[in-house]
Amino acid sequence: MPEQTSPASPTSPKSYRHIILTTYPGQSGVEPVPLEWGAPDAKSRGPIVVSRSGNLVKRRNAIGAHGGSYSIYNALAIAAGELDADFRPDLRNSEPTSKFAQQPAWGDKTKIVSMDPYGHDIVNQYREELEAGWDIRPTMAITRANMKLAEIGEAVKEGKLDVDGSIIVDSSGEVRVTKVAVEPVWYLPGVAERFGVDEGTLRRALFEHTGGSYPELITRTDLKVFLPPIGGLTVYIFGPPERVSDENVKLALRIHDECNGSDVFQSDICTCRPYLAFGVQEAIREAQNGGSGVVIYFRKEGRALGEVIKYLVYNARKRGGDTADKYFTRTENIAGVRDMRFQALMPDILHWLGIKKIDRMLSMSNMKHDAIVESGIKILERIPIPEDMIPSDSRVEIDAKINAGYFTTGKQYTMEELAQVRGRGWEKWEDITH
Repeated sequence: MPEQTSPASPTSPKSYRHIILTTYPGQSGVEPVPLEWGAPDAKSRGPIVVSRSGNLVKRRNAIGAHGGSYSIYNALAIAAGELDADFRPDLRNSEPTSKFAQQPAWGDKTKIVSMDPYGHDIVNQYREELEAGWDIRPTMAITRANMKLAEIGEAVKEGKLDVDGSIIVDSSGEVRVTKVAVEPVWYLPGVAERFGVDEGTLRRALFEHTGGSYPELITRTDLKVFLPPIGGLTVYIFGPPERVSDENVKLALRIHDECNGSDVFQSDICTCRPYLAFGVQEAIREAQNGGSGVVIYFRKEGRALGEVIKYLVYNARKRGGDTADKYFTRTENIAGVRDMRFQALMPDILHWLGIKKIDRMLSMSNMKHDAIVESGIKILERIPIPEDMIPSDSRVEIDAKINAGYFTTGKQYTMEELAQVRGRGWEKWEDITH
């Protein structure tokens, strides 16, 4: 049995006699709680149990930990004595602020493989288990809020959007919104199928290339669910949430991948913040016209390569002559690939929302378009970012992407022409010599 004795730590909040490195199917006491992904309802599907506390370590039916990328902070809090390892959250009054009708996709294991479709409603669906002391936690949360975006305030002042008192509530451009936060929950056979690999190959890659952090990916092939330590997504819904799945009204949708430098700090080297603001504006406009507006924000910083890689690429671009024909080459030289966002899992949230057609897709990405359409959702119109919203230093990015397949209603450049599209240099900045 893969256990080793560990001495008690005088500084730890709670001492454990053994460290359980991994478990095996059929091992004494190992009896995972039944879980049938794709079952027609939450109760017949069964709860997701991932806790290792107490006797639950042998009843778990999933690998990983709650919290996505924040699971490491949870472990730090336990190590520091700030959090009890056996803590159970009090979920009273935390239930969703809006009721989302169950969609057929919730019970279809081919449509949703990267999130728990019942993860927002565990208080109601698994009340008996919770009262019995089971550590079952939400992987989704639904709330409502008011938000302010400078560009929306400007659009109101310029008369591009109206104060209706329901969606835009005042002349400053304050907006009411319903928000849905989602942590990743992967059904490994379905994820493997999306990427065209066998499940064993996926499990081995996940195990080996996370430093061997999750040995049960290898030893527990009977466990089919994995909670990966990555960022999730947030859905922003403008207008009544029930309209999102109504095919009789129009839907405007922006799928946006995180870009902290532009989205938050408004760096002008890319079109991310302008396109996000445009997406929010058009989503609000559609909702005010009686339809529905949705913006979905994925935590995939720097094309899922991360901010360190992104900044290294920026340096290579600016020092090497920042031209559009070399845009992707600079990334490939440093990261090995040009993009790791892999949109194959992205449509799951659309199916959870019950979206069957998108009237106005506020994205130029061919990868996002193809993933959505291939999943069975129709896109009726694609809306590129308006030319007057493109920062001058981001022409390198947007023109390179258009050349690589992004949708446009404007000019498409040849590779020869791309070589003449040049970004702002560092001529007036002091730089170190290399």
